[in-house]
Amino acid sequence: MNWTQVVLLSLIEGLTEFLPVSSTGHLILASAVLGIQEEGFIKAFNIIIQFGAILSVLVLYWRRFLPELSFYKKLFIAFLPAALIGLAVKSKIDLILDSVTVVGWSLLIGGLVLIWVDRSFIKDTADSKDLKDIKDLSLIDCFKLGLIQCFAFIPGVSRSGATIVGGLFLGLSRKAAAEFSFFLAVPTLSGAALIKSLGVLKTIEPDQISLLLGGIFLSFVFALISIQFMMRLIQRFGFRHFGYYRVLVGILILVFIKS
Repeated sequence: MNWTQVVLLSLIEGLTEFLPVSSTGHLILASAVLGIQEEGFIKAFNIIIQFGAILSVLVLYWRRFLPELSFYKKLFIAFLPAALIGLAVKSKIDLILDSVTVVGWSLLIGGLVLIWVDRSFIKDTADSKDLKDIKDLSLIDCFKLGLIQCFAFIPGVSRSGATIVGGLFLGLSRKAAAEFSFFLAVPTLSGAALIKSLGVLKTIEPDQISLLLGGIFLSFVFALISIQFMMRLIQRFGFRHFGYYRVLVGILILVFIKS
């Protein structure tokens, strides 16, 4: 792995992790285009650099992570399904983790869902009294969101996209749904990155440490930019543009595979 690949993969991870377009799907596509084998250190790299994206959420929303029992209860309940189901189906997930075809269909179908949901919630306004904020979520609501997040085990579905769609169905505003997807990413991504880090720790070569640290830093910087861009975009236009993008990319992938 060289530094050009580090920058490209970190750029993709940082920019797409919190957008409803699937960072995993884009990393799989990037690896295929670059001719990088999605195994060994590369696969570990793509997960471990998520620590940078996690840090960006903590930096931007540090006040929300000040000690508050009800907030952490909600995060824990929402995180629980991914932790339990993820461990149970890990071996099956690994079998499709590098499938470009699965990514193509997931992007296409997920894009159509996102467009439909956004149109269904077109009356969403910042001052609407009918919409919930994160503080209004019950523990049952949080558990439902956690279950919905598990759809993201399928490459190309998008963890943030699934959580946002679930939040909108539960009555959250677009802003609140997006922010809760950011907050839920902290325990979810931390768990995945920590398990992967511990699993490959003994196999990492000294020269690969600098690649990992560089990837984490770049992922952090690009994620900071991405989150702020996304919040401005959704409050003005909603999520439909991400849906259009997903549909377009999904169709292009499937056409390319067939040709």
